[in-house]
Parts: sequence; C-alpha cells; structure tokens
Amino acid sequence: MSSEKSEVLEQKWEELKVLVESIEADIIKNVKGNKSAGVRARKGLRLLKTNASEIVKVSLATDKSE
Repeated sequence: MSSEKSEVLEQKWEELKVLVESIEADIIKNVKGNKSAGVRARKGLRLLKTNASEIVKVSLATDKSE
C-alpha cells in the first residue's frame, strides 16, 4: 500500500467516524422530540453513504496499485 494513498484512506476513515458521532447526537435529539435534529440526521446519513462509497473507491484503488 502506498504511503500517500494509505494516508488518504486513513483521513477519510477519521472523517467518517466524526460524521457518525454527529449523526448519533442528532438521532438522540430527534428521539427526544427535536424535529430539526431528525432532518439533520437524515441529511447526515445521506452524506455518510457518499463518504463510505469514497472510502471503498480509495481502498480499491490502493489495492490495485500494489
């Protein structure tokens, strides 16, 4: 695995973990009745899907370059 690509993969993973934490906070607020938090949570989940796809692409590109 090249150093540069592994750094990109690790950075994307860290971003994904932060996103999950923020979505978790919004889900908890939504459960307590905050409708705006539900909107933010759904938007975050769509972003999570996009970011996960990017991680898959980077990982595949890294594997192919070996």
